[in-house]
Amino acid sequence: MSTSLKSVAARIESEGQHESDAPPHVGSYYAATANASPSRPALRGDVAADVCVIGGGFTGLSTALHLAEKGYRVVILEGSRVSWGASGRNGGQLVNGFNRDLEGIAKRYGKRAAESVGPLLFEGADIIRERVEKYAIRCDLKQGNLFMAFTKRQLRALEARKEVWERFGHTGLELVCADRVPEFLGTDLYCGGLLDRWGGHVHSLNLALGEAAAFESLGGTIHEDSHVTHVVRGPKPVVHTSTGRVKAEFVVACGNAYLGETIPELSTKILPASSQVITTEVLGAQRASELLPQDHCVEDCNYFLDYYRITGDKRLLFGGGTVYGGKDPEDIVAEIQPHLERTFPGLSDARIDFAWSGNIALTVSRVPHMGRIGENIYFSHGYSGHGVTGTHLAGRILAEAISGQAERLDTFASLTHLPFPGGRLFRVPLVRMGSWYFLIKEKLGF
Repeated sequence: MSTSLKSVAARIESEGQHESDAPPHVGSYYAATANASPSRPALRGDVAADVCVIGGGFTGLSTALHLAEKGYRVVILEGSRVSWGASGRNGGQLVNGFNRDLEGIAKRYGKRAAESVGPLLFEGADIIRERVEKYAIRCDLKQGNLFMAFTKRQLRALEARKEVWERFGHTGLELVCADRVPEFLGTDLYCGGLLDRWGGHVHSLNLALGEAAAFESLGGTIHEDSHVTHVVRGPKPVVHTSTGRVKAEFVVACGNAYLGETIPELSTKILPASSQVITTEVLGAQRASELLPQDHCVEDCNYFLDYYRITGDKRLLFGGGTVYGGKDPEDIVAEIQPHLERTFPGLSDARIDFAWSGNIALTVSRVPHMGRIGENIYFSHGYSGHGVTGTHLAGRILAEAISGQAERLDTFASLTHLPFPGGRLFRVPLVRMGSWYFLIKEKLGF
């Protein structure tokens, strides 16, 4: 890490300190440019609620906000800060669909399951746009998402995606041939792509903070620095922290890669994996428009993909890399900067102001794991890299189920999720070995 990067990170950590013992937000671009937000007190003593939500990230906030709009008394327990985990560290891309495409879902779960899931592919991004407009959330929301192909095979896969998505009602897709790539990107790295006008990008942390404020405006309560130690199950489950308890009619577990053993039977169904992000210095409007003339966000089609976009203040935010098990690389800049410079060689002189990492949660099937345990404990996790939109869809579906409309939750709950093979000791090396297969296929052009 460069001296300037260290100093910027140190300043962010200092400015982000709260009076409690919980860690502040990581030293990211998002933390440096976050809208003002109050500290929320830790839970003290006993509290009663209709619903207790574990986790103050996008899934928890989306669920809680939908429930509050329906008139439920909801308490969110967050172990650190609102959106401290992946929700406040991700690439900020509104990518439609799930990590696993509908063809893959059909092969694994059957055609009927794929047909049931298909109509839900684009709803998460719509929910975000609705929230931003309804609650006037300042989060640099922009339209447009590009999927870019390195090979003809990847381009054919994008053509197939367009055909399938249009069958489910998507009217905002456009194939981009090689000759038109300069209209969208200042790089010659790709042979074409697919423009999704229904996608977009956003300042992730400010979106979460805005949703938290909206939830509180409806009477909801958030307790930060309130790590859940265990849940006592029963007709009225009780959620325990070290300093208090919430007795509720329903519990919703929304910790994703950071849930740990809070709900033990869920922990084997996901695998934490870290993704890394760097952000340049402010580039200015002209230089930024040379890189991304239409100001869309981009992700490529590789197995270990790169993703990038221009921020609201005209920096390039560039992410990628995957470390199974959720560990951070020793040097994030050294890991990601070569990918940035391969994509935009002209940025070799740009200063890197921020570098950070965060954990996503993978499932074996790469489909979100959503459902209920017993009659009153609900959960959703395992978005496998498509969490910005997936979490918002999940929140609506969970809220529907709690209020008595469980059809859409039942669709996801019917999808079997296997634990990662190898147990805790061997699952990471086994997944890593499996990923080599896909990397070799990409290298050979298959």
